[in-house]
Amino acid sequence: MKTTNNINENSKEDQINETICLPYAEARIAELAYFKAEERGFEPGHELDDWLEAERAYLL
Repeated sequence: MKTTNNINENSKEDQINETICLPYAEARIAELAYFKAEERGFEPGHELDDWLEAERAYLL
């Protein structure tokens, strides 16, 4: 029983930590997307692709 409670408590702590770090993650993803746009000369129409590629790069 203690193991189950510890697992549940750890999961809650992990969720809290992820929530706290969310603004940093979003800022980092935005920065990566900016660099992707910069590499192609800021050609319009690729903003979503840049963001999604940046998310994948950040999460891996």
